[in-house]
Amino acid sequence: MHDYFRFGWLRRTAAKATVAMPVITLAVAVLATGCGTASPSHATGTPRVTGTPHTAAPLQATGVPRVTVQPHATGVAQGTGPAQGTGPAQGTGPAQASAQPRLVQAVRSSGAQIARLPTATTYETTSTAPQDPAPFAAETGTVVHPATTRVIYARPGGPAVATLPATELGSPTWVPVVQSQPGWDRILLPTRPDRSTGWIYLGGGGLQTAYSPYQVDINLADYRLTILDAGRRLGTWTVAEGAPSTPTPVGRTFVLASLVPLQPTYSPLILPLGTHSDTLTTYGGGPGTVGLHGWPDPAVFGHAVSHGCVRVPAAALRALSLVPLGSAVMITG
Repeated sequence: MHDYFRFGWLRRTAAKATVAMPVITLAVAVLATGCGTASPSHATGTPRVTGTPHTAAPLQATGVPRVTVQPHATGVAQGTGPAQGTGPAQGTGPAQASAQPRLVQAVRSSGAQIARLPTATTYETTSTAPQDPAPFAAETGTVVHPATTRVIYARPGGPAVATLPATELGSPTWVPVVQSQPGWDRILLPTRPDRSTGWIYLGGGGLQTAYSPYQVDINLADYRLTILDAGRRLGTWTVAEGAPSTPTPVGRTFVLASLVPLQPTYSPLILPLGTHSDTLTTYGGGPGTVGLHGWPDPAVFGHAVSHGCVRVPAAALRALSLVPLGSAVMITG
């Protein structure tokens, strides 16, 4: 039984997963994962949002967030830095700060410059992207989706480091926000090196925002996977993890996509994450993407036997199929 999958096994026609979630399957080039990858299982569209950005209602666990709100405001942001004084105040008190701070604008890049940037996908490397400053901190729950390819920056007002496509592995791109400042969001990227991040400019429209209350916690020391909904535990299962020579990487990441194999051999659903094997630069011809998937032999659960992916029982896979794309995944040792 192979501990990886090939996208060639997937089909473009819409299908219903045996885990009771509608999904979209697709045919793409071979991609090997550290133990699994996925296409939109719970994601058949975009996230559902019913409020304004960053204050939207929780996503419905039926797929990618379906956003119905307007994109981020593009006007002058409030509180981007210290207020600017306008001169001595009238009277005896200290100077009064009245001017609104300026929004940090994005540096414009030419079409030729953008074309030379790496694309932020699981296949690519974003060597100049900044690393996650807090890889074990809780994620915000906010997720964003670019309607078209967007430029990613090293910092607000800084140089461009990559482009973020509208789709990832055939699923709509939803990535988590880990830090915000007026006019900008810092997001996790699904590229190598692991823990790559970048800043996306919120101006210009074409960016949808949603909120996911879900988090998947994986404790490698205890071989336990727990799914939380707004902090409420939905279930805990014993799982299998990476072998000592091919360990499951730790840190915060996210559900990148979900895939349904045309002819499942070990799992009816595969959920790729935004992280990669630390020891396998490629596997079966792909980039070594790590994912969550089922396994037919329950004897593996509670053991470190995989190429880096997390193998889960059928009940856990059914629950995971309800977690929207972009949702937080925290892996600890």
